[in-house]
Formats: sequence, structure tokens, C-alpha cells
Amino acid sequence: MKTAHWKLIVVLTLMIGFCGSPMTYAQSEIKIGVLAKRGTEKAFQQWGPTAAILSEKLSKTFTIVPLKFVDIEPALKNNQIHFLIANSGFFSSMEKAYQLKALATMVNRRQDVALQEFGGVIFVRKNSRINSIKDIRGKRFMCVKYSSFGGGQMAWRLLLERGINPKTDCSAFLEGGTHDNVVMAVKKGDVDVGTVRSDTLERMQSEGKIKMEDFKIINKIDDSFAFAHSTRLYPEWPFVACLPADRDLRRQVTKVLMLLPNNHEALEAANVYKWTYPGNYAAVAECLRIIENSKQS
Repeated sequence: MKTAHWKLIVVLTLMIGFCGSPMTYAQSEIKIGVLAKRGTEKAFQQWGPTAAILSEKLSKTFTIVPLKFVDIEPALKNNQIHFLIANSGFFSSMEKAYQLKALATMVNRRQDVALQEFGGVIFVRKNSRINSIKDIRGKRFMCVKYSSFGGGQMAWRLLLERGINPKTDCSAFLEGGTHDNVVMAVKKGDVDVGTVRSDTLERMQSEGKIKMEDFKIINKIDDSFAFAHSTRLYPEWPFVACLPADRDLRRQVTKVLMLLPNNHEALEAANVYKWTYPGNYAAVAECLRIIENSKQS
């Protein structure tokens, strides 16, 4: 599908979005909820072409519904979306409650390297006196959201395992709202330490917003993974079927996603190398349990 076509779909979706909630959409539309981790505009740019190719291949109207972190559970509870693209933590925590089904797992794209896992990165300004995780105690620590898996919960678990509870042992444990906001807050010195998902710093550098050399990575893990990271790695985001999507629609959508060639514009716009068979999300559930137990102790 030509770029102009998917842009038209995005514009129409934006117009609908300004007119009301997802429940006001025409029932004939197939709605793909997307966690807008870098804001609404970025979500449309990234996932609009995916909606467009599904619309073309399946002769149905697919639309993107950008969701804030707090919007995801209400959208599932009220059956407002047919599919969901969100972090592994949301899927793992809501899988049973809302009868979710992972149809595929994202294989990330970075410098022509295919990655099925991702991590969290903890960082400070280059001239910071913070050099290790133990130095984070008593400092102002910002995550994306407490419910952000790569941009919050991965680092949260790591700190807990090193004897630091960010909720009680940091002078402030703040939410930035988006990954970009966290990076800029650290850059400006508004907070001492930040955490975002792996690949965020590199992508912001490629967009000319920051320079990697202006930051220092805390607990940097040196391995073959293509992005700077401080935590262990977990399965990438799943493409999830929600209750309103029937079995036949799920099968059709999965087939289209799996058969997209690596150089397809929908994958390139999403920074995805391909969609593959669903990963094992048990490690994600374990991470969430550790954090939940820390709240109760």
C-alpha cells in the first residue's frame, strides 16, 4: 500500500479520536490498541502502516488507537479494542483477567540486527557522581511509568535485588510519562537517574535529540545485545488478540503479520524486523511478582 494511503487512514483515525472515545467508532472497524510510549503522534507514525497493510490484505478497516498507560486496562475491560500492541508486562499481568492471547512476538530491528528480547537501561549524566546501583540510594530516580515494563519494572526489579527499594530508598521515585521525557529530564538535570527501555537512547540519538556520549550507563552489561542495557533481557512486545477478535480474524491477522517481508514499509515504520511465534513470558510474570511482593512487605 502506498504511503499516502496509510497516512489517510491515520488522519481519519485522528479525526475520530478527537470526536470521542473508542466506543464511538463504527463497529465495522477493527481497532488495534497501541501503547503510545513516545506519544500519540509517534504511535500513529510507527503503527499506521501496519493498520494499512492489514486493511489492504483482509479487506477490512483497521485503525490505530493510541493508548496511554492508564488507558489500556479500561480499553480491555470495556471490550473497546480487538488487538493490542503493548509491553510484555501488560500482557503478562492482564492475560488471564481479560482472556488475552499472544499471536506473535516482535523481533526488533536495530542496525540490521534482529532481536527478540529487550531490557531496561539505567543512566545518568556523564558528569554525575553516580557510578553504580548502590549510588542510586537517596537520589531522584525517574521511570517512564510504574507500569512501564522496559521503562520501569525491569530496573525496579534490579534495584530490589541489589537491596534498594526505589519507593522508599530514593529521595523521589517519579514518572516521566514517556521515554523521551525521562531522557530529557536526566539531560536537563531535573532528576539524578533515569530508566527507559533499551533502544530508546540510540533511537533518540539517531533522531538528533541527544548524544549518547552525554550520558553514563549504570550497571552496563557488556554482551552481544545491540543496545545499551542494565538489566537482564525479556521477551519483546507481543501482538495480542483481545476478546472482541474472533478465531477466524485472529488467524487471518497472524498470517498477514508473519508473512510480511523484512523490508516491508509497515515493518520499517515500526522498527520491527519481523513478527515471529509468541515467546515465553514466564520471566516477565516473575519480574512482576517480585515487584508486587516488595509492595506488601
